[in-house]
Amino acid sequence: MTEIDLITGILGAGKTTFLRGYVQYLLGKGKRVAVLLNDFGAVNIDMMLLRDLQSERCEVVMLVGCSDPQSHRRRLRTQLIALGMQHFDRVVMEPSGLFDMDEFFDTLFEPPLDRWFRTGSVLTVADAELSEELSPQMRYLLASQAACCGRLILSKLSGSEQPEQAAERMLTQINAGLAAISCDRRLTAGDITAKAFSAFTAEDYAAFAAAGCRHASYVKQYSAETFGSGVSYYLHIRIPQAEILPTVRAIFDDAECGRIYRIKGSLPAEDGGWLKLNAVPERFELAPVGSGQGVLIVIGDSLNRAAIDAHLKAVNTDPDYVSVDMVPHHHN
Repeated sequence: MTEIDLITGILGAGKTTFLRGYVQYLLGKGKRVAVLLNDFGAVNIDMMLLRDLQSERCEVVMLVGCSDPQSHRRRLRTQLIALGMQHFDRVVMEPSGLFDMDEFFDTLFEPPLDRWFRTGSVLTVADAELSEELSPQMRYLLASQAACCGRLILSKLSGSEQPEQAAERMLTQINAGLAAISCDRRLTAGDITAKAFSAFTAEDYAAFAAAGCRHASYVKQYSAETFGSGVSYYLHIRIPQAEILPTVRAIFDDAECGRIYRIKGSLPAEDGGWLKLNAVPERFELAPVGSGQGVLIVIGDSLNRAAIDAHLKAVNTDPDYVSVDMVPHHHN
């Protein structure tokens, strides 16, 4: 049977970065691997970022379900049937940050999938810099995904805090969330890996592959139909370099844009290269990067794409500019 791993994490946690290293480890062990990007949106930036993994032993496929959850579930099942018939050693699935864990388990128990697949590892990536003042929806997502994980993996560890301190702080936040959704599980220090992704060893990846999952029960508070959290994509971005950070600050500060947790992406630099942007309200990072494309990704609650458009259009010089919501928001 094919083992299927699930890489979970709320919006912007760092799932794709972790997945890349994990899949490269599996390929290095001689495995045939399929990567399934399972998204609600019409545009999947992660597909672009992982395209170079495609090879004779690695297939990268994207599932787009638009805004209809029932249609999305049918397409997920159809795609898994197609992968199951190819008998990969491992399927690694990265779902949307707005993912219902029950969808994953229920789908795998349906025939004929139950004959082809068995659950491998559920690995939840959590941002060590995540605000402790999350909306109720984001707190629910973090707790519901961690409830079932075989391993919790901290991302974005900073030099200003010891990994052990970051892990303790995250465990406190997640366990409070588990209590709020009436889940009996509590994570301990033994359930978490707090280590820079670049420092992961073959032994670390082997442990992730063998981590398994937990079938913890909890009270479901939200569904894909009722979420106000989401992501908007802004494509064909070319902004004068001196205007990038002031524009990003203006979007964070404008309440009309929604409650924004993170803005990330890449933009053309004036010297012909590329700049990588990673911004949270407390810290902005803009640094040279080897390659990229003009795109910004905005993550938050009740995003108002029209208001964000107004800020970007005022400085953008690319005539092909376009913006897309990953899931429908309250403002259009």
